[in-house]
Amino acid sequence: MVGYGPNKGLIPTLCERLFQFFRSTQDSRQCQVFFSMLEIYNEQVIDLLSKASRSSGGLRVREDQQRGFYVECLRRVPCDNAVQVEQLMEQGTRTRTTVATHMNANSSRSHMLIIVQLKQIFSKECTTKQSNINLVDLAGSERKRSSGSEADRLKEGTAINLSLTTLGNVISALADMALGKKVVHIPYRDSILTSVSPRFTSWG
Repeated sequence: MVGYGPNKGLIPTLCERLFQFFRSTQDSRQCQVFFSMLEIYNEQVIDLLSKASRSSGGLRVREDQQRGFYVECLRRVPCDNAVQVEQLMEQGTRTRTTVATHMNANSSRSHMLIIVQLKQIFSKECTTKQSNINLVDLAGSERKRSSGSEADRLKEGTAINLSLTTLGNVISALADMALGKKVVHIPYRDSILTSVSPRFTSWG
C-alpha cells in the first residue's frame, strides 16, 4: 500500500497520477485535495497526523444521514502536490503502533486508513463535485502460539482478529446480496474497521 524507498506502493502512485491529471485539466476545473490518516488500534480510532497527545478512548465515530459514518475531529490536511502527500504518509507511518513479535520484528498492531478527499470546482457549469478515496492497510491476523502473544500483545491480536472476522462477514453478506440472496443485516457496526470504511477503493 505505502511501499518502501524507490518501490512506491499503491497510495503514493495513485496520488501522483491524480495530481498529474489535475495539472492536465486545470483550464477546465479547480481541484483541491485533502489528506487524512488514521489507525484503528484495539477498536479505537487514532489520528496519525495529530500532534496532540492521544486521548483516552480515541476519536469518536459518528453516523450522519447524508455523510454516512465519519470520524469526528479527524485532521484534514490540504495538499498541493504528491510530494506533500508522501511526507504526510511518512509522518503518519512513524506514529503508527508497531512492536516486535516472534513472527515479525516490526509488526503492525493496527489497521491503517488513508482518506484522500477530492474536490473539483467547475466554474463555467457552477458545479462542485466531491468524493473520498479510502485506502486500507490491514494488520495481519495472528495465531497466539506462533506470534508469542502475551498481555498487551494478546489483547491487540484479539482485536485485530475480531475486526478481520467482521470484515469477512460484511464481504460475505455483500456477496450474497449481489447474487440476489435475501440479506437481512450487513454487520458494519460490529467493528470500528467496517464502520469507518464501508465504502472502499482498496484493501491491502
